[in-house]
Amino acid sequence: MTAVTQTPATPGPLTLGLRQGGLEIKQFTRSREAVVFTMAFPAIMIVIFASIFDGEIGGGVNFTQYFITGMIATGLLSVGFQSLAIQIPAERDRGVLKRLRGTPMPKWVYFAGKVIMVLVVGVIETAILLAVSALFFDLELPSSAARWLTFLWVGVLGIAACTLCGIAFSSVARTARGAPAVVTPVALILQFISGVFFVFTSLPTWMQHVAAIFPLKWMCQGLRSVFLPDSFATQEPGGSWELGRVALVLGLWCVIGLVLCITTFRWTTKRDG
Repeated sequence: MTAVTQTPATPGPLTLGLRQGGLEIKQFTRSREAVVFTMAFPAIMIVIFASIFDGEIGGGVNFTQYFITGMIATGLLSVGFQSLAIQIPAERDRGVLKRLRGTPMPKWVYFAGKVIMVLVVGVIETAILLAVSALFFDLELPSSAARWLTFLWVGVLGIAACTLCGIAFSSVARTARGAPAVVTPVALILQFISGVFFVFTSLPTWMQHVAAIFPLKWMCQGLRSVFLPDSFATQEPGGSWELGRVALVLGLWCVIGLVLCITTFRWTTKRDG
């Protein structure tokens, strides 16, 4: 009798995406520097700033309560935009992307793995930041389901926009060595003009207008509606939290980032053709 060999079943899309996500997370955790800088940096910053500025910004709200919104947003920017815009050029330089393109694996699986990695790291990073702030610096966590829901959708839209923009921006740097020099200044400038380190309305008006073009400002504003009393809404440039506009701008940046990913992403370096 002739033995019948069974062809292994092809993994489904969900399995492929989860496997690639697990691989990306393993690769991330193997780099101690990346783990410490990406996941601990926001918590370290809150420790430093909350220790220096231990007073109130007004209305019985301490500085930590305001500063936490910027730190959550900048943490998501770091893991979604900054890390991907630096990591992907390194993989492109090493020929990893070129080899992946030559395999039967669907191209979307690579990006699914990056998205899963960003989501997992972003959730852990945010949880650490909230825990440190609540335990040591008297952070008041949201007290209603509505605020937690706002926290969820602002975080999801924000990290989606940052991730897509990070993948798109990864094509700007010509080499892996030049990627940090290209990406880091952009991230720092956005943080300074978007109200991460300062009360947003204390910034020059022209700077506020520039910041309003980019998603980080709207991420911070949406998060302020979660952690600050409603009375602070009148101090926003628009006189309210403008959550509808927050959702609109972040959603628009998701679309812009996706279009740029599709039209500009490069699997090989210019020397590879």
